[in-house]
Amino acid sequence: MTKLTKNKKLALEKLDASKHYTLEEAAKLVKEITTTKFDASVDVDVRLGVDPRKANQMVRGVVTLPHGTGKETRVLVMCTPDKEEEAKAAGADFVGLDEYIEKIKGGWTDVDVIITMPSVMAKVGALGRILGPRGLMPNPKSGTVTMDIAKAVNEVKAGKIDFKVDRYGIVHTSIGKVSFTEDKIVDNVKEFMSTIMKLKPSSAKGTYVKSVSLSSTMSPGIRIDAKSVDA
Repeated sequence: MTKLTKNKKLALEKLDASKHYTLEEAAKLVKEITTTKFDASVDVDVRLGVDPRKANQMVRGVVTLPHGTGKETRVLVMCTPDKEEEAKAAGADFVGLDEYIEKIKGGWTDVDVIITMPSVMAKVGALGRILGPRGLMPNPKSGTVTMDIAKAVNEVKAGKIDFKVDRYGIVHTSIGKVSFTEDKIVDNVKEFMSTIMKLKPSSAKGTYVKSVSLSSTMSPGIRIDAKSVDA
């Protein structure tokens, strides 16, 4: 049995597992109960009343968080030579095509987002078995297959994230860092939840948002009163 550290024990004493906190209370509490020595991520989990096995109840979207995610996003742009300067000027970390296709075939996937163009998707699509399971496959719906390379890179660097409900009906994503102020955490969660609400499938019956919880890396989850996250 893992022995609780003094800091961990003190942190857990601040959390009432039976209570539903307001978003503002949760944003304050998640900072207090995080005892990691590094700047932990702050995550939100939303359980939805949908059946992801049905195509008309799949919830997937993108959102640009007003204060970003707090982490440096490594972007690979796979494009034709005429678009390389545009990608570099926008701040892409890696730019190229054939050489990166070969690197990825060899097992390299040290990036967070891949952006490409419609004209080279046939080449990139061949990497689906490698990129798909890692959530790196470019997709027109998430804005990562586009001719406007600069805009796509800028949005990702500014805090744009792609999310999708899992097979259990849960959407899980990082919305910031513990070092963020409480107000920034609140703003990011509200923007994320606003997007979730706009994506409600018309075929979903009953309660759409069943539960919301906030946590940080290695911290317990803090249950949030869903009414307090209305944007």
